[in-house]
Amino acid sequence: MAPSSRWISGVSHSGKTTRLTDTLSHYGEVMAPALDQGRTLLVFAANGDNRITLAQRLIQATQGRYPMQTTTPSGFLMEEVSLFWPLLVTQLELPTQFPLRLRPETEQDLAMALWQPQLQTGALQVEGWLPDQTVRRGLDFLQLAAAAAIAPEDIGPMLADGIPPGFAPPTVWQTLAQALITWRNWCLQRGLLTYGIIGELYWRYLLPHPDYIARLPQRFCGVLADDVDEYPAVASLWFETLLAQGIPGCFTWNPDGQVRLGVGADPERLQQLQTHCQQHESLPQPVPPTLAYDWGPTIVQWVMDPLALPVPPPAIQTLQVTSRGDLLRRTAETIVAAIQAGRVAPTEVAIIAPGLDAIARYTLADILVSRGIPVEPLNEQRPLAASPLVRALLTLLTFVYPGLGRLMPREAVAEMLVVLSQTPEAEVGQAWFDRVQIDPVRAELIVDHCFVPHPEQPQLLPVSHFPRWDRLGYRATQAYEALLSWLQDQQQQRQQRLIPSVVAFLDRAIQQFLWRGNALPYDQLAALRELMETAQHFWEVDEQLRRLDPTSRQPPQEAIARFIQLLQRDTVTANPFPADALGTGPQGVTLATVFQYRLQRLSHRWQFWLDAGSPRWLTGTDALFGYPLFLSTWSGRSWTAVDIEQAHEQRLERILRDLLSRASERVVLCHSDLAVSGQEQTGPLLGLVNTAQPWGDEADNLAHLST
Repeated sequence: MAPSSRWISGVSHSGKTTRLTDTLSHYGEVMAPALDQGRTLLVFAANGDNRITLAQRLIQATQGRYPMQTTTPSGFLMEEVSLFWPLLVTQLELPTQFPLRLRPETEQDLAMALWQPQLQTGALQVEGWLPDQTVRRGLDFLQLAAAAAIAPEDIGPMLADGIPPGFAPPTVWQTLAQALITWRNWCLQRGLLTYGIIGELYWRYLLPHPDYIARLPQRFCGVLADDVDEYPAVASLWFETLLAQGIPGCFTWNPDGQVRLGVGADPERLQQLQTHCQQHESLPQPVPPTLAYDWGPTIVQWVMDPLALPVPPPAIQTLQVTSRGDLLRRTAETIVAAIQAGRVAPTEVAIIAPGLDAIARYTLADILVSRGIPVEPLNEQRPLAASPLVRALLTLLTFVYPGLGRLMPREAVAEMLVVLSQTPEAEVGQAWFDRVQIDPVRAELIVDHCFVPHPEQPQLLPVSHFPRWDRLGYRATQAYEALLSWLQDQQQQRQQRLIPSVVAFLDRAIQQFLWRGNALPYDQLAALRELMETAQHFWEVDEQLRRLDPTSRQPPQEAIARFIQLLQRDTVTANPFPADALGTGPQGVTLATVFQYRLQRLSHRWQFWLDAGSPRWLTGTDALFGYPLFLSTWSGRSWTAVDIEQAHEQRLERILRDLLSRASERVVLCHSDLAVSGQEQTGPLLGLVNTAQPWGDEADNLAHLST
């Protein structure tokens, strides 16, 4: 007899995953004969990093005795669609070409080109939206619909009914919905898949197919899912199908989680799974208790009730200054003093903010690192074009491939000369001005006298064209002549068709000028790796389009120009995955947004809430436009200001309870009277900030800790 299905509910660190591990061991023992016949236990985590951590924990707890397949909701969709692609090809009469999944930036680039007629005529004009925003949000609608198991044909009426009329007339939403259907069909006929298309293929065509349903009990004998409050509604369909096939399940639920609500998750729909479970367990508060154990409900009440007069506990303290620049400095120096005094370790401190701009990241990291304290930025996403190394390589392309001269200004050429003149014997941590052989001043002189701009084929002339070339010095002259000689060789090889592709050329350039066996910092390596992955994917898609659609053929230089412009539009970010491949956790002071911190399930002794007076604690920026329409709880009417305010308040309550449950000792509210814009900050936490105990001197705080 198959074991019973279980529903386990509890807040962060209450032991849900431990119960999940125990259930997996129980399933493995009871269903040993089925496992011996080749069936496996199917285990889900909310995202890729959580999957790695969960898999390591399960293997360690069970000693690898039970065969299991760990995945995520999006990963499962892709795996199943790929595995059963022949079934879909037959059912939908698709080309037999094996599918290629588009990256988001390539998806947007191709959709922009396909929708160009409607964008130019204004048929897709939404008040206040730029063309790029229209395309991105349209594709987001398709992805939200797939996550909610909603047909693309229903998107138009939903948008017309649900979005306030001030944005656009109903005809625009109908046109956008038709454009999405055109885009889906265009991709399927060319063997291209996106997350939105994959989701629809699964719930609409694959999951109801009798052959697919019949194979499920032959492949799986149990399903376990951690934190299902982060899963899309479509996940409930396959969970219910598995349970209906007699496959038992175990699901954990965090009422204070729901981090991905707004980016595809539908917690209310997944909560209905508990009606299919025979056993229900509600876990108590974690032991040892966190700050949420004693103060969570009270602090939430203080924040949500403007008439409350809070008296926060000593564990809630505040740092208050006038300007944000002073706030960043004071926050970093406070952490430095505490770490140097031995009161807390770097790995026990987290700086959390509703949003982290580049200035805040750089300032905090610079102060901490300069004092010998490591910093661990969590999932930092910066445009690839923000990397000087990437910009230099793109500029290099314009000198080898014709027709690209208009894409690079003179200052980009000077930057290229500086970046590509690094010495091969550079040491780790060595300052950039000690590594380069052509400094910025000499690079400007070279550009002024030796650079010949041209729309088709710009040139770099020999140094002898500079009358006073002796001013450059021996090192700079040698480095420039070496670069010039290498460029001439590459130009000749391109003309002789000896360079197989742009990807091969970029690899050559990296090996010649940037790598050369020397150790590059992690952020530079990540940018170069993401550049190569992006380039390889771009030309894989280009080659598939050329092969399946000969009418789409265009000169090679046009494809290269599109690639360069794609990066220059900042649609590609350097965000290596997985963030924590070894599962070792942060190795220094964690620097993260609220969304990232909660998504990675982190916890620390001390939390510093940066910009505590910001209104972004209430409004947030971690939700896709129009997401309420795709939730199972949508009323069918247009959303109002009251609906938005209610959603924001519920989100803030969850954030407060969840963050407090991840802090074991102290929360420091870091507040500046003025924001970056110079405006006064009046966020929802301001009452708590003004009444919390100020950060005192070291003796006072140390005395508090000893008690």
